[in-house]
Amino acid sequence: MNRHLLVAAVTGAWLACSLSAGPAAAQTGAQPAAPAAADQHVLSSQDIDLLRKDLRSQKKQLMAQNLKLSDQEATKFWPIYDQYTAELVKINDKKYSIIQQYADQYGTLTDQQALSLVQQWGEVDIGAAQLRAKYVPIVAKAIGGRKAATFGQLDRRISLMIELQLSSKLPLAQR
Repeated sequence: MNRHLLVAAVTGAWLACSLSAGPAAAQTGAQPAAPAAADQHVLSSQDIDLLRKDLRSQKKQLMAQNLKLSDQEATKFWPIYDQYTAELVKINDKKYSIIQQYADQYGTLTDQQALSLVQQWGEVDIGAAQLRAKYVPIVAKAIGGRKAATFGQLDRRISLMIELQLSSKLPLAQR
């Protein structure tokens, strides 16, 4: 993996997650968070929206730095990438809704609520993987197989790094 990709992705994800870290995110496993008031959002919708826009911008920059395209290939690829991103945003809307629900209910989750949220998160992960699998052949038609594979690898790696950072900031459900 390109060193620039690794450094930029980890730094960007860390910064983005640090900026969005609320009281629940700051908890360690040793000390459970106090329940949030029913109307209090640990992570505001505005914070999440800003975080997501920043992550999308950084992800696109990393893709551009690491996916070497000719001018002709770029003309074909970037509209496809933008379409892919628009569809991924819809999937990630659900993920960030789940995170918001979890943050809002942390400390008061029932067994059923906790299971529902983790199952929904798994469904979001499956949806994102299916979307990537759908777009790799579309990208391949535009820029060729090796570059499409590189797109898939880069997208997955960046997404996994962001997911790791995000997940590490959320306290475990078991208190």
